[in-house]
Amino acid sequence: MTSESVQFTDKMLLELAADSRRRSHAPYSNFTVGAACLGRSGTAYFGCNVENASYPVGLCAERAAVASAVAHGETEIIVLAVAGGPRESPPSGDLRPCGMCLQFMSELMGPETRVLVANGPDAHLEFTMTQLLPEGFKLEK
Repeated sequence: MTSESVQFTDKMLLELAADSRRRSHAPYSNFTVGAACLGRSGTAYFGCNVENASYPVGLCAERAAVASAVAHGETEIIVLAVAGGPRESPPSGDLRPCGMCLQFMSELMGPETRVLVANGPDAHLEFTMTQLLPEGFKLEK
């Protein structure tokens, strides 16, 4: 969907994240996570966590959503929503993107880009990338 057909709200992105969470493959931790991000183009992309018996091979929902955006030609993410927690439980506001995801996200998200974290079925917390990753690693360009 693009901005021509839909103007995505924070609530809609959080709902997309929650819906993606239902598709998680988390047989080891039973901790399911979904993410949805909005690209500068107005298109929403989403992903879920996918675990693997070889733990480092797994993929976090945030990286899956951002990678999907990149694969579709996005060069900037303007907001990212995350919903996660133990399977069969409401989304937990205790969830934060892991360090690997934050570094990954920082390549396409500016310091003031918003990150929404679902906190129960109808509430969320809001952070900026700077709040979550104050001193991210950067290579000189």
